[in-house]
Amino acid sequence: AANQEYYEQHGEPLFSSHMLDLSEEPLEENIGICKDYMEKFAKIDILLEFELGVTGGEEDGVDNTDVDSSRLYTQPEEVFYAYEQLSQVPNAAFTCAASFGNVHGVYAPGNVELRPVILHNTQKYITEKLGSEDNKPMLFVFHGGSGSSREDIQYAIKAGVIKMNIDTDTQWAYWDGVRKYEAANRDYLQAQIGNPDGADVPNKKYYDPRMMLRAGEEAMAQRLCEAAEDLNCVNVLN
Repeated sequence: AANQEYYEQHGEPLFSSHMLDLSEEPLEENIGICKDYMEKFAKIDILLEFELGVTGGEEDGVDNTDVDSSRLYTQPEEVFYAYEQLSQVPNAAFTCAASFGNVHGVYAPGNVELRPVILHNTQKYITEKLGSEDNKPMLFVFHGGSGSSREDIQYAIKAGVIKMNIDTDTQWAYWDGVRKYEAANRDYLQAQIGNPDGADVPNKKYYDPRMMLRAGEEAMAQRLCEAAEDLNCVNVLN
């Protein structure tokens, strides 16, 4: 309702996109519900991000660490079915978070087998089905991008990935900034008064929480700059 009212007043939606994860449901039910939402969103220019398959690992209390490995790899036929159904909605705009071995979190090498080639194969499959000249008919989202190599990220982008989630890496970057701040200033963080500079010297400027939080923010900002480079998003705006 708020989106509709805002759109009527300003000619654009209050929120430009909406993520709907029904990947735990059967394919037809998942896409059927997504299509119902798409019909509403399309009228006010909202993009729908839907999910197929399962992203491994654990996030927000949902644990998929022991899920059947076959569910970590979305099949081209599933993506085409979703594309076909959602494309029937006039003015539909959507992205697909397909599974290609991606997981939430970071794991030791060898525990995760990322296969971005699945996205390439899926684009080829859809293109052939449609008889289209567009070799990237589906726009993909890369869930669970933390810990991925730049090579895999770049290869996924070539397959039509336009968005990547890196929550775990940004969380670690923030914590690492805080950790390094504490390590560098440990002798000034043991008491309110007294440090290597003198027994009566106050330490307020060191234990001020804003100093620690600022260190975390700066470290996370740097990690986001690295992500922008990985995703070819540096110096691209007019």
